[in-house]
Amino acid sequence: MKRRTTVISAIAAVALIGGGTATAVAVSDDSGSSTASRSSVRVEDDGVSDAQENAAEAKGATIKAEDAIAAALRHTPGLAVGADLDSDDGRLVWDVDVIGSGNTAWHHVEVDPGTGKVLGAHVEKDDDDDPARVASALRNASTSAEDAARAAAAKGTVTSVDADDDGSVKVWEVETTSANGTQRDWHVDLGSSTVSPDRTSDDDGNDD
Repeated sequence: MKRRTTVISAIAAVALIGGGTATAVAVSDDSGSSTASRSSVRVEDDGVSDAQENAAEAKGATIKAEDAIAAALRHTPGLAVGADLDSDDGRLVWDVDVIGSGNTAWHHVEVDPGTGKVLGAHVEKDDDDDPARVASALRNASTSAEDAARAAAAKGTVTSVDADDDGSVKVWEVETTSANGTQRDWHVDLGSSTVSPDRTSDDDGNDD
């Protein structure tokens, strides 16, 4: 269900920025409004390979997926349905999607991958995805997005967790990155938290 509004840029190196030198950025919603936010993790593009980019991104996220989701839910109570580690404008952030209370709106929450601090949040408009329908599909799931991230962590660094939304939510889709930058896709069962390879992925078979 990747519903991101940010544009992903290439990563070559990840550096933690201290002492108030973090770069200010703006997060815009579909209505054009924006809120200032700061990231403690900066990314730079030195034209390295995809594998090096992937490895640098994963290494830069000292805050794990499940912790970013927990931080987002403390800020915006509701149902977390996705978390992606993204880079944009020289910064690295966790983008967490939350269906708010009442199941009537999508909330986009950005979490600092270095500190766990919420950088900003806004309501997203999406006519294609009905939050009530997705919430209903996940109503009986005993495995949350946080649980799915924890379950898949044994396979590598989790860089994405999303509710599979091809007509109806059937599994959690999780992407992991190994230390050498190899990415793999996994399915996590909504009930048992069992992790299995995503057989539809082009990357399947590229083991860590």
